[in-house]
Amino acid sequence: MAKDKPSAPLPMIAFIRTLWRFGYSARLLKTNHSRTAASNTSFPAVWMLLAQHPGRIPGLSAVAQKASFCTMRETVEDNADPELYSPHPEVRGMTLLNREAFKRTVVVPVLKVKKEIVHTLMKSLKHAVLRRPGLKRVIEDPGDEGSKLVILDPHKVPEFSLGQAEQEVLKQLNIPPEVSRYNLELTYENFKSEEILRAVLPEGQDVASGFSRVGHIAHFNLRDHQLPYRHLIGQVIIDKNPGITCVVNKTSIIDSTYRNFEMEVLAGESNLVTKVKENNISYDLDFAKVYWNPRLSTEHGRIVELLKPGDVLFDVFAGIGPFAIPAAKKKCVVFANDLNPESYKWLLHNCKLNKVDNKIKAFNLDGRDFLLGPVREELSKALALEKEEQKPAVHIVMNLPASALEFLDVFRHLLVGEPCSAALLPMVHCYGFSKHENPAKEIQERAEASLGASLDGRCSTYLVRNVAPNKEMLCISFQVPADVLYKRPCPAEEKPASKRLRTSKDFTEEKLAS
Repeated sequence: MAKDKPSAPLPMIAFIRTLWRFGYSARLLKTNHSRTAASNTSFPAVWMLLAQHPGRIPGLSAVAQKASFCTMRETVEDNADPELYSPHPEVRGMTLLNREAFKRTVVVPVLKVKKEIVHTLMKSLKHAVLRRPGLKRVIEDPGDEGSKLVILDPHKVPEFSLGQAEQEVLKQLNIPPEVSRYNLELTYENFKSEEILRAVLPEGQDVASGFSRVGHIAHFNLRDHQLPYRHLIGQVIIDKNPGITCVVNKTSIIDSTYRNFEMEVLAGESNLVTKVKENNISYDLDFAKVYWNPRLSTEHGRIVELLKPGDVLFDVFAGIGPFAIPAAKKKCVVFANDLNPESYKWLLHNCKLNKVDNKIKAFNLDGRDFLLGPVREELSKALALEKEEQKPAVHIVMNLPASALEFLDVFRHLLVGEPCSAALLPMVHCYGFSKHENPAKEIQERAEASLGASLDGRCSTYLVRNVAPNKEMLCISFQVPADVLYKRPCPAEEKPASKRLRTSKDFTEEKLAS
């Protein structure tokens, strides 16, 4: 019989998006990036990486596990003995947490063993012993002080009868092979958070499968069907996660101006001022007033890794400093800006906290004003140095994925004069969201539309993370083309005084005056 022909391969982008949906590591999906910003808007390297890591594409059960930053994993044992891993069925539909209602008694197989040989038996019969976190495997024998009861796994000892291999082990240790029944009481403390929530929410409904942890705060994005149980969910998370003392749920989309969102405290204290640590650097923040996403830790580190001591970094939408502060610690010259007054306040605070306040110049301006003012002024200085070897590499980070691509038109004729060496043109790292089936291509086209120039052969794209179904966050990196960045002056024209470049001093004076 002739073999069936293999089906046609998926297009590259569709294949990669499928991998991403399956939780595949972003590190395997990234495009190569170099200081010359070679073009790479497809992802050919992924085939080689897959060949090097066979069998690493997780199954469908792993999708839910990797979908969120902190996940509550399903347990393999669930199919073995549902009673042992499920609270009392009467808790279904509970909205106000009653821990006592979770008690239930299950019958488990046990072996009666003399105290002095318990350790030896556990080593020899470890594959058949109950392995349930939070439950003791060896308990006191209420009828014999000289013996212990070893709890066996009901799945491994069906019908309370040991197999031939287990009986042989018992015979060698001179232990009677009789398996007894024991009534084991389970309480709220014995169940995992996902087991509790699965027992409470309506059957067939998704449980709250993951959350972001920001210091002592757990942050959820609950779905509509989970909202009636939100306060119970919050309390369970506090009970089951040491160090979490506050649980919040996002109640609105991110504000495009200040990048924060409204939230409801579901359980615990209402203190939303917290401390986080990322890439060995500490930050303080008010989670209710500034933007912070722990899922961007790897991306922050990736960009900082591109920088060398002495490089210049302009962080246009700096937030509380996750790009700026580690760059300053790397001895880069840093200019950081954020429009949100609260972010600016915490940026200054975190600069002092990390002892880089004398290495970062901070601004509280609109991103466009920051680019047209301080960035233009400093670029003119940096690129006007007499000796090329003295000129530092310049990086501009624009992490406002909802609208940063729209700001790229600022680079059109930002500087006046003869273009510098192509190697010294500033490198821009701009973030954007895409719902397109070819997100890398779409992000590049949007960047080109803003710049008014082609980036073919001059850019690279990096898939940062999957934000939602059919929505990706990407970073496009490119050196600003010289014909975009520079406007050559006409020798016969004199620049009117009213057209002189505004300096950072002008912006400071304007802000004070307002």
